[in-house]
Amino acid sequence: MNILISRTDSIGDVILTIPLAGFLKQKFPECKIFFLGRSYTRAVIECSSNIDKFINWDELRQLATEEQVFYLKELAIEWVIHVYPNKKFAQLVKKAGIPYRIGTSHRTYHWLTCNKPVSFSRKNSELHEAQLNFKLLEPLGVYEIPSVSDIPFLYGMVLSDKQFDDLPVQPDSSRMNVILHPKSKGSAREWGLENFGRLIELLPSDKYKVFISGTAEDKAHMEQWLKKYADRVEDITGTLSLDAFVHFISKADALVAASTGPLHIASALGIKAIGIYPPIRPMHPGRWKPLGKKAEVLVLDKECEDCRKLTECACMKAIKPESVVRALED
Repeated sequence: MNILISRTDSIGDVILTIPLAGFLKQKFPECKIFFLGRSYTRAVIECSSNIDKFINWDELRQLATEEQVFYLKELAIEWVIHVYPNKKFAQLVKKAGIPYRIGTSHRTYHWLTCNKPVSFSRKNSELHEAQLNFKLLEPLGVYEIPSVSDIPFLYGMVLSDKQFDDLPVQPDSSRMNVILHPKSKGSAREWGLENFGRLIELLPSDKYKVFISGTAEDKAHMEQWLKKYADRVEDITGTLSLDAFVHFISKADALVAASTGPLHIASALGIKAIGIYPPIRPMHPGRWKPLGKKAEVLVLDKECEDCRKLTECACMKAIKPESVVRALED
């Protein structure tokens, strides 16, 4: 059985979809799993030993329609699971004659492109985002949804033998290596540079080596803040490819961030991943917390509606840096 999982959006969402591959391998040991993703998510998708082949949507969509159809037919895919609805790919899959096409019935174009619709709502569900993905396996006769404590065992993350000896910085074996990822590129509420700065001040340099990660764009937004703490941290913002960053995270001891891709990468790799979250549905940890063997979340014990329409969350910023220190030391 050849099964293709389609998820063409962000890194964090892709990480939370990868356990589907591990679960399918358990249920159908002889199956072959294809994963359709984007160029920028390739590095994390190819880390999973449960995924047999990565298909790059950015490259596939550049081909002529006839070439796209021929390519998909050559793969002999029998099932496609549209985890992230992608209208153009859904139309292509139908055109390629793939027999079984699963997708949510809540997208009108799936009525014409999917012959195995599944009806469920993500918006009001009490399930974690990763668990909701398993609802799409019902047409395959799989109705079981793993617990959030079982999902970390389904990632199958195995790093390649590729060496990154030329990294601009290296972890320090004599100290606890902690990556702080302050920004979110607008994908999540942020804890704030002031809180991250206070956290840096609380971490003794003889015990902790602190790295600041982020994109080149993040670096520009944090320029003055980075200068302030230049003697306390190693700045790796904008210096690593995703492939190198994944390897770097795997060598660290902990990562602290809001609900971002790097947080979910860290949890999937099995290092201590400390997520800082707002108590606002549906962005609360019950829906989006990192799922890992050493993952932990910090959130105020309340339901907050006051900050829903704001870009910042006062309840999230009220989480004290001392709480993060305690989580690191546990």
